[in-house]
Amino acid sequence: MRKFHEAKQNNDSEVIVWGTGTPLREFLHASDMANACVYLMQNYNEKGFVNIGTGKEISIKDLAELVKDIVGFKGNIVFDTTKPDGTPRKLTDTTKLNSLGWKHKIELAEGIAKVYQEKFNIE
Repeated sequence: MRKFHEAKQNNDSEVIVWGTGTPLREFLHASDMANACVYLMQNYNEKGFVNIGTGKEISIKDLAELVKDIVGFKGNIVFDTTKPDGTPRKLTDTTKLNSLGWKHKIELAEGIAKVYQEKFNIE
């Protein structure tokens, strides 16, 4: 987000993102994390772990495009394939949590827009 914001401010022609853009990632807004923790403290008293997440994934490429759109950067995204991709996929199984009645409320685009507005004082 910072890279896209600074590139927009500086009228740069491109933003460089490490890797190929193909790895998949899952994102959860901090407010949803806090909400899930409170929900579990009030509604769960069993042994074992409970994964907290959205159960949804997005490629780094699609994430970069989403951030680019939200920030309003007009330049190009360049993937530096000489840099590592990292783990190909990181997704939590939220079946247990969802069966307990909890689901995230803030979708990725909304969360990114909120964070961008708050961090960079965008009206």
